[in-house]
Amino acid sequence: MNLDSQSSNSFYVNGQFTGCTGNTVIDVTNPANGEILVQIPCCSEQDVERAVSAARAAAPHWATTPIEQRVDLIKKLAEAFSANGQDFASLITSQMGSPISFSRTAQIGLPSRTFDIMINLAESLEDEKIGRSIVTREPMGVVAAITPWNFPLHQIAAKIVPALVAGCTIVLKPSEVTPLDAILFTKLIDECGFPAGVFNLVLGAAETGQHLVSNPDIDMVSFTGSAGAGRSIAAVAGGNLTKVSLELGGSSANIILDDADLEQALPAALGQCLVNTGQVCAALSRVLVPSNKLGEIEDLVSSLLTGWSPADPALEDTRMGPLSSITQRSRVSTMVQKALEDGARIVATTDGPDIKDNSTAFFAPIILGDVSNDMEIAQEEVFGPVLKLISYDNEEEAISLANASKYGLSGGVWSADLEHAERVARKVRSGQVMLNGAMFDLDAPFGGFGKSGIGRENGRYGLEEFFALKAITYP
Repeated sequence: MNLDSQSSNSFYVNGQFTGCTGNTVIDVTNPANGEILVQIPCCSEQDVERAVSAARAAAPHWATTPIEQRVDLIKKLAEAFSANGQDFASLITSQMGSPISFSRTAQIGLPSRTFDIMINLAESLEDEKIGRSIVTREPMGVVAAITPWNFPLHQIAAKIVPALVAGCTIVLKPSEVTPLDAILFTKLIDECGFPAGVFNLVLGAAETGQHLVSNPDIDMVSFTGSAGAGRSIAAVAGGNLTKVSLELGGSSANIILDDADLEQALPAALGQCLVNTGQVCAALSRVLVPSNKLGEIEDLVSSLLTGWSPADPALEDTRMGPLSSITQRSRVSTMVQKALEDGARIVATTDGPDIKDNSTAFFAPIILGDVSNDMEIAQEEVFGPVLKLISYDNEEEAISLANASKYGLSGGVWSADLEHAERVARKVRSGQVMLNGAMFDLDAPFGGFGKSGIGRENGRYGLEEFFALKAITYP
């Protein structure tokens, strides 16, 4: 992919790439070396209006296009996506520092699986008979999809594919940190022959997103990002009574019960926190451990940190790359320093730049001890490779600590008895709970309680978000 030629035509509206009219450009930077990969122009309010108008004009025809025809185009897109997997993986690694091996498996594997799930679900969509009524599903209409940088393609697929299946038209605004994979994705849509206006791409930062969300012709906003940004988007969308689906942040707890096998639980728990350099909204970063085993757990988890030292993400054996930017590194560093001032201590870390060295995006992973659940480091989302050990005296206290958060996105429970783990999981107030290191399940709904968001993504429940229900009632 020629990044320069693509960046000069990055605005995609009504089936065509065209230049943005905005005067601002954004540097897309490789966080591993500081190299500016390309400059991307920001779309103006006029550009956004053009994209929304194109989506609005295309909506009636796309909504009434037979589901078989929509699915045929989505299958064609899925095949094109698979054929370009290596290019997508390389772009993600260069833009946000995800290790290339992880980019190939997770950053590309998750959206590939989403295509399969949504295509299969499309074949089961039927009207329902309830009482004297027939309940039908109709597409929400024009969807504004605003996606993050940490899992850029996964989040694009999680919003765009079900929206297309449902018969919605779309305006996508990807993160300004990772726009290049979105441009390549758009190129594939263009080559697959989707009708003009069904999919549109605008680029820019928060201002572009505000223009998009505030447009009265948007019927639904699907956003993934921070709680603060989600709150702002909900307020703006509320002015038009626009439906919002918000997948926001978390500070999720991983409960290690007293009967858990530590040799099995702790390596997995470390990975559940540090994967993707900790830049995962569902990262299980608060590890709740029995106080009578705290010393043993600190020793074991410290020994396991070997191998997690940050390194060049382009190398095949790298396990952890840099944070997505120097700005993100500075934020994580500030939170850790504040935690140390509040009484936390560093149990273990690895080779890497000094914690205060914000001249680089690389950040050595840190395990913190003596963390109380009311510290900022425990209550707020760090979005970096920082694991917090919090001790408890009994199971009831562990559950109470897990739920003592304004967030409720994810969670974990470890036990030698899965039925015991499930009983505890049912008391944890979060959108998902992983038992004994279970893998992420894309068939299941994903979303949070509390400040972690509104609505659900993935699988059947994620698809349902893009429909409006209609009851046709007989006498």
